[in-house]
Amino acid sequence: MLIKDILKMEADNQEITVSGWVRTKRDMKNLVFVEVNDGSCFAGIQCTFDKGKALSAETGLALSRLTAGASVKTRGRLTPSPASGQKVELAAEELFIIGETDAESYPLQKKRHSLDFLREIAHLRARTTTFGAVARVRSRLAFAVNRFFEERGFFLVHTPLITSNDAEGAGAMFQVTTLDLAALAKSAAPPDWSRDFFAKHCYLTVSGQLEAETYAAALSRVYTFGPTFRAENSNTSRHLAEFWMIEPEIAFAELPDLMALAEEFLKYLFADTLEKSEDDLAFFDQRIQKGVIENLKNLVTAKFTHITYTDAISELQKSKAPFEFKPVWGCDLQTEHEKYLTEKVASGPVIVTDYPKEIKAFYMKLNGDNKTVRAMDVLVPRLGEIIGGSQREENLQKLELRMAELGMNTRDYSWYLDLRRYGTVPHSGFGLGFERLVQYVTGMANIRDVIPYPRAAGQADF
Repeated sequence: MLIKDILKMEADNQEITVSGWVRTKRDMKNLVFVEVNDGSCFAGIQCTFDKGKALSAETGLALSRLTAGASVKTRGRLTPSPASGQKVELAAEELFIIGETDAESYPLQKKRHSLDFLREIAHLRARTTTFGAVARVRSRLAFAVNRFFEERGFFLVHTPLITSNDAEGAGAMFQVTTLDLAALAKSAAPPDWSRDFFAKHCYLTVSGQLEAETYAAALSRVYTFGPTFRAENSNTSRHLAEFWMIEPEIAFAELPDLMALAEEFLKYLFADTLEKSEDDLAFFDQRIQKGVIENLKNLVTAKFTHITYTDAISELQKSKAPFEFKPVWGCDLQTEHEKYLTEKVASGPVIVTDYPKEIKAFYMKLNGDNKTVRAMDVLVPRLGEIIGGSQREENLQKLELRMAELGMNTRDYSWYLDLRRYGTVPHSGFGLGFERLVQYVTGMANIRDVIPYPRAAGQADF
């Protein structure tokens, strides 16, 4: 039985067996208190051993050898707890050590460790209160994501991780090859990619969007939820080389429909987490980022302000804030601009629309002014951009012209253009970086602390 279920039970003296890992052990004059946690919830259960009662020799020996981190099984009776903050405890009678821990070498002896240190032992950090809570919230959010789309008639599509196209013009992509790199380094001749496994340049994907569009053109409502990759050599708290993306794609939908879906999506996820991850969020609010719970509650009830990019730039230019990057029409909004818009201009979430075409991807639908595209970014206080999306260009001639302007080879995208040749429809979609979502919900400052095994420049140890 999981501890999260035991803690909800009535203290009726029934016999219970608890399995888990020891968090703490306190040896008093007449009692030994052992807190056991199995990861099923934030709290552990206190197991109390009374030295005045006849304990078996095996249990006595186990208690003497017991250290933090050991895995145990203990049996006893569920009784009311006199301690504050817990309703029940285990009046323990038997203890069995399943896996011992060497007290000298176990790296999690102290109650608190720096996050930098825990990043170096990613294989053990889930045992700490912080990373156990992150893992549970991440799991809860993933479940809520799938349930949200299931309830609204979306189908999950598993798009390829290996691709020959660059969906976003990101440039920094991981190349996939089976060619002998050592031989290539010694050769003066250029590589013959026709001899490679896929007979062409291939990469790890930066987005499943383009492939998702093909299924939206058949199933109407689809979404992807999987890993994506960027080979950006940036060693900051905001960057990962491997991260997860959520990308819905909707046929017969224009930009206003997409904006409404994005707002509904965020509110659904935040409300679900507030309801079902109460204890973990209370920890984050107390120990990691004050105000996390209030921020989420405010987002659930907030009115999302809509503003065009042009008006947003005007608001930024009118301000007297000491921006590091000067806001001018045509520039990409920086995090400092996004935070100003949400925290000073709107005092809440903002959806910015109609960006200059020069700073957005080729597939976004042009507005009538031929200068801006039907793009949108959802900005939230404290973080900035959390969702980015657009209405896609469904007109074949306009899309071909845009690709030609950017010097793209349309032959490489013939399959994508076929969607406009055969039964084209207005369609829209957005992308939400899952780790950024987990960061916002938990208040964790470094994105490498909200994914089990962070992949970044120079970091792939586990």
